[in-house]
Amino acid sequence: MSKNTDSTWEPKDPEKIAKHFLRLGWIGFWVQLILLSLPIFLLFYVLFIKSTESIASKGIDLSAYLSNGSLLVMLFTTFWFYRYTKLAPKILAPELRPSHNSVAKTIWVGLWASVVGVFFSMMLMINAVTRLLFVLLATPLTGVPVAAAGSNPGHTLSAIDAVSLASLLFTLSAELTVLLFSIWLLFKITKDTVPEPEQL
Repeated sequence: MSKNTDSTWEPKDPEKIAKHFLRLGWIGFWVQLILLSLPIFLLFYVLFIKSTESIASKGIDLSAYLSNGSLLVMLFTTFWFYRYTKLAPKILAPELRPSHNSVAKTIWVGLWASVVGVFFSMMLMINAVTRLLFVLLATPLTGVPVAAAGSNPGHTLSAIDAVSLASLLFTLSAELTVLLFSIWLLFKITKDTVPEPEQL
């Protein structure tokens, strides 16, 4: 095992590693924060602005989407990327620098949280698109009925269906972005600690 993986981790270029953590940490934080506000705004719109009839007739339940854990995972990864920005100055300071294992574990936590978020979003999107497909297949010749008060929400489509899909798409985009950022950071610190080949 390389000595760089223990408590005396000495990166070859600490400034470059710290810059990656700082830059990707802030980008990931703001991307998630912006995209995270969209489903929250849409939920507020559905619950407090739209009428009771519209809420009853919507096809894809935003509250169910939020309760399935995707929002909680995204909140966690948003906080985790903010943590990366605080890790950057510690990497620069030798007296505060965490061990390589500690940094790697931090990245792995963010990576696996992103994977869980992607899984939730994909399952919810598959469920939503499948529901839309069944509605369209039920009326292949006459078109899609417009949602109305008292109508069966299982056989109608409304604007909130498209809004819900857009919300899921935004969330999935953010989670894929932070997943790629986590993989990149893990690659950079792993590459940094690869031992030089011994000279024969």
